[in-house]
Amino acid sequence: MNIFRRLTVVFLPLALSLLAAGQPSFAGPSDQSPLIDKVRTATERFKDINVAIAEGFVQGTPCVSGPDTGAMGVHFVLPARIAGGVLSADQPEALIYEPLSGGRLRLVGVEFIVLASVWQSQHPAGGTPALEGDLLNFVDAPNRYGLPAFYELHVWAWENNPNGSFADWNTHVSCDKQPAD
Repeated sequence: MNIFRRLTVVFLPLALSLLAAGQPSFAGPSDQSPLIDKVRTATERFKDINVAIAEGFVQGTPCVSGPDTGAMGVHFVLPARIAGGVLSADQPEALIYEPLSGGRLRLVGVEFIVLASVWQSQHPAGGTPALEGDLLNFVDAPNRYGLPAFYELHVWAWENNPNGSFADWNTHVSCDKQPAD
């Protein structure tokens, strides 16, 4: 039996049962991920930017956008968490806000960040960091943020992302309302 036939025999019944149940087969990351729920619970209070600032978050970037791919938003980071190298669903290293009219900011997601050198020193056997089973993405240096090499994972907990809940760029987020300097 060739490999295609084997795969068809194994996966076709599964795909058909999912379709019959009204579930999309082979869908992207689910908005029902336990990680998203944990992030929402942990960051609810940061919908008010003043709470984030009072707890030590500082603006790390202006609104980050791409030419065709949407935006990431304004990142507010907690430097001690980035330096610590600990990945925990209830302790994101960055909060991501979308600029709104009148200088207001709306919480749209978070980013988990760990410096590659810190991760490697804590895990000399190697391996890519993961959070709740989701692998972080590697960003080499030099990069547009002026950071040393790092790993990151975006979680769009407060704004739907058509590209997936863990994609870097969100086409539903915009930097259009960022105040001009």
